Amino acid sequence: MKTTLKLEEAGMFLAAIYAFSYLPYAWWWFPLLILAPDISMVGYLMNNRIGALLYNLFHHKGLALLIYISGLFAKSDVMQLTGIILFGHASMDRLFGYGLKYSSGFSDTHLGRIGKK
Repeated sequence: MKTTLKLEEAGMFLAAIYAFSYLPYAWWWFPLLILAPDISMVGYLMNNRIGALLYNLFHHKGLALLIYISGLFAKSDVMQLTGIILFGHASMDRLFGYGLKYSSGFSDTHLGRIGKK
């Protein structure tokens, strides 16, 4: 992935940390929860199609922002936290080259193939 894209993802990850700092949670909640969206990979135990669907749902930045903004309007700290964690996690994953998945397999992403060839 190009350096510019990695810097953009790093900036979005830092924005998630900044947004988290405005929530009334202790700092340790962020590192504790940041890997939680990877629970979506259990879908791959069923098959690649369901795995990709669940993975992409939990790693979709638009959905993360929708949840966060809904939390702002609803004055729900939990919804805001959920949106921030989903957004930050997706940014972190893309920073490391893990993109949204194709149903052909976990290694096939919108950013290119990952893993050993």
